[in-house]
Amino acid sequence: MTERTFTKVLVANRGEIAIRVFRTLREMGIASVAVYSEADRDALFVGFADEAYLIGPGPASESYLKADVIVDVALRAGAQAVHPGYGFLAENAGFARACADAGLVFIGPPPEAIDAMGSKIEARALMDRAGVPIVPGVTDPVDTVDDARRIAADIGYPVAVKAAAGGGGKGFRVALDEDALAGAFDGARRESEKFFADSVVYLERYLPHPRHVEVQILADTHGRCIWLGERDCSVQRRHQKLVEETPSPVVSDDLRRRMGEASVKAAEAVGYVSAGTLEYLVAGEEFFFLEMNTRIQVEHTITEMVTGIDLVREQVRIAQGLPLGVAQDDVASRGHAFECRINAEDAEQRFVPSPARITAYREPTGPGVRVDSGVRAGTVIPEIYDPMVAKLIVWDVDRETARRRMLRALGEYVVEGPATLIPFHRWLLSQQEFIDGGACHDALDGLAAKATPLQTPADQPPAVPGDEAPEPADEVVRDITAEVDGRRFQVRLSAPAGTWGGGAATVAPRAKAKKNRGGGAAGSSGNSVVSPMQGTVLKVNVSAGQTVAQGDVVCVVEAMKMENEVTAHRDGDVADVAVAEGQAVDSGQVLLTLA
Repeated sequence: MTERTFTKVLVANRGEIAIRVFRTLREMGIASVAVYSEADRDALFVGFADEAYLIGPGPASESYLKADVIVDVALRAGAQAVHPGYGFLAENAGFARACADAGLVFIGPPPEAIDAMGSKIEARALMDRAGVPIVPGVTDPVDTVDDARRIAADIGYPVAVKAAAGGGGKGFRVALDEDALAGAFDGARRESEKFFADSVVYLERYLPHPRHVEVQILADTHGRCIWLGERDCSVQRRHQKLVEETPSPVVSDDLRRRMGEASVKAAEAVGYVSAGTLEYLVAGEEFFFLEMNTRIQVEHTITEMVTGIDLVREQVRIAQGLPLGVAQDDVASRGHAFECRINAEDAEQRFVPSPARITAYREPTGPGVRVDSGVRAGTVIPEIYDPMVAKLIVWDVDRETARRRMLRALGEYVVEGPATLIPFHRWLLSQQEFIDGGACHDALDGLAAKATPLQTPADQPPAVPGDEAPEPADEVVRDITAEVDGRRFQVRLSAPAGTWGGGAATVAPRAKAKKNRGGGAAGSSGNSVVSPMQGTVLKVNVSAGQTVAQGDVVCVVEAMKMENEVTAHRDGDVADVAVAEGQAVDSGQVLLTLA
């Protein structure tokens, strides 16, 4: 392949991943181009690039998913290449072809490789032929519920119904028994059609609580492919990753080697080029192919922390036709790294999304701490995009010291306005099961099932002075510094409003502050079932006159790319349904009334 020179690259993405790519481009002396929607006009990433272009309204379907518009902007800006980041068009073979047809280099794999791995059905069959272990199941589309029942009877329950074009937990449903199969089948098809415009699903055996482990690979255009260790992504909620770490606490050296070699074999089977990730389900010393992500991963950061290799830089170099900057024998993993996803979600309220304006923001710093973010004070976390605010990454010499460093960094992280997962991560990393290397499946299932207050760990670091937040008007709290016998003390005094004579009242971040849940605090009571969040009614499951029981799912509300089930808070008859499918609703808005 002829070597190319890039002087300008367009990044077809938003938020923290856009800034992440911009930084590497700047280090390489390459100018950067941003594209943004109307909703992102004031977003941090827009001003971070050397140039920026408006591409459409807020909804992704009218902006970030408009391949023709993005290609046109790249040409107008004089870019030679396009980096897709992750999500949106990153795994869209048509977009990769459109770039090539326009004379632009797509910084990613060939469209043929994207196609080969884009369908989970075809990918399973391909991996099976290549000798990569796959989970027992079928490699053909399943068209009807009756077909699904026959297949499930053969492979055994529980079964997973999965979107052929899926990813990120979308289009994924589990049926524990035959009674649950129809609902899982319909739900997976509906979600797959919504997110991927493809309702094709297939079935495979569901492995309860396996470890979710993935292997990072890099492949160049000169026939070299290497693997860079594994990442454990087993801490998930509704198949959405929350915490990742490397190395995995359950992977032996022999298993690691076998998974790495299988990953190279898988990449070579599809003629893969660029950065990619092979995902596996691990049970003991066995591993089974799950899927291949033909892009950079959200959690690529922790691999960078332990190997010292800039994966985005390698992507750009590969796209320029250069050989890999590192050989397999040169790859060495040192220490341990964690990544915590700082999402705008309220774990105490069943992880309800929390779109809101950030009123105060400060990132942690110090040795071994990295923050990839795309926000600042004043940033609005919109309801129409993914809820990720930032990624907090730490490194240290071993797992336990890295865990404690992460707790320290979480204790310093200040995000006010939306509810975030910072309290959840502090709670999770202090659970004995997590400390012992477990994935805390039961604890996470419990949090997702019902509202649960989280206990703040007692051994957290003290508050860092300098960040002050106003208290509610009915209570005034003042921090006073006092010295007694030469020792400094921080004293907190609380009194009803007006006691302090109108002086400014402030409180350090560790104080229990009023929390804006961005709609998550709303609760159903009396005769009204209300929406717990701002969003869009995706499905109404009941009609007037229908009898419902406590816990029945009456509506599905979509917010921040996630489906949220709204359940009846008591038994009763539906007196009136106040909303329709496709209707936008606010937090606390009445969905239906019960008699």
